[in-house]
Amino acid sequence: MITHIVLFKFKPETTTAEIQQLAEGLGGLPQSIEEIREFRFGADVLRSERSYDLGLVSSFEDLDALQRYQIHPEHQKVVAHVKAITSSVTAVDFEG
Repeated sequence: MITHIVLFKFKPETTTAEIQQLAEGLGGLPQSIEEIREFRFGADVLRSERSYDLGLVSSFEDLDALQRYQIHPEHQKVVAHVKAITSSVTAVDFEG
């Protein structure tokens, strides 16, 4: 099993509507991409200086499944939106 964690920091000018659009895009991925085994995301509640604004945790059967997810057209649509509204994205992928 591969666990995929992504943290998003929004640009200061990012609107609530743009964040909602991201949430809708992310929320639709599990129905569109069969490689996804688990998929959770949510807004940061602590809001400390070091916090990111949104976090995502997903899991995949193996590295091949994660790579198919990465290039899937529906995922790429979300990635394009992410690039437009974030100042920083950090990810880690690990077995387990």
